[in-house]
Amino acid sequence: MTSSSKIAVRELPLFPLPEVVLFPTRPLPLHIFEFRYRIMMNTILDSDRRFGVLMIDPAKGTIANVGCCAEVIHYQRLPDDRMKLLALGQQRFRVLEYIREKPYRVGLVEWIEDQPPSQDLRPLASEVEQLLRDVVRLSAKLTEQDIELPQDLPDLPTELSYWVASNLYGVAPEQQALLEIQDTVARLEREAEILTSTRNHLAARSVLKDTFNDIE
Repeated sequence: MTSSSKIAVRELPLFPLPEVVLFPTRPLPLHIFEFRYRIMMNTILDSDRRFGVLMIDPAKGTIANVGCCAEVIHYQRLPDDRMKLLALGQQRFRVLEYIREKPYRVGLVEWIEDQPPSQDLRPLASEVEQLLRDVVRLSAKLTEQDIELPQDLPDLPTELSYWVASNLYGVAPEQQALLEIQDTVARLEREAEILTSTRNHLAARSVLKDTFNDIE
């Protein structure tokens, strides 16, 4: 079967993680030590190396219904059958039903993708990238640290939207909402809102800092 004719529905081993939201194309380093997940990883390494990552909301104690498939691209076995591995986000999925719970969860999932864009995404992606650069510049100024964006920031608007979403820290529910959006325009627009708010907040703090420095 070719990669272009993906199975629409399949069984997938599931790995729920507290406040972790994985996005397509993004890396996920993991330290596997729980017995059930050691079993899972040993099983998938003999298969197609794929498993699903779902966010656990610690406040609600619930597991998200939409997640991202991960593929193990590198692993290292440690003593006591523990494992360190690096996985890479692939396509997103929705859990249709749980097939079994033990020794680890396995779900019947369907793949989900963004709708085909109805407009040129590049102007919006450029706006988001500029906002991102403003936030990084202001953060560097406030913390007096050398903070820079990576050289390999994604060029494609959809991949950029995943990169931005994956680098929002401490806001797992917001990340989950971005993961579930099936429209690149809507995701980029929401990220523009978040980054604009962050930039304005940092700019105000920067003005205060400059004012106090002038006084001193």
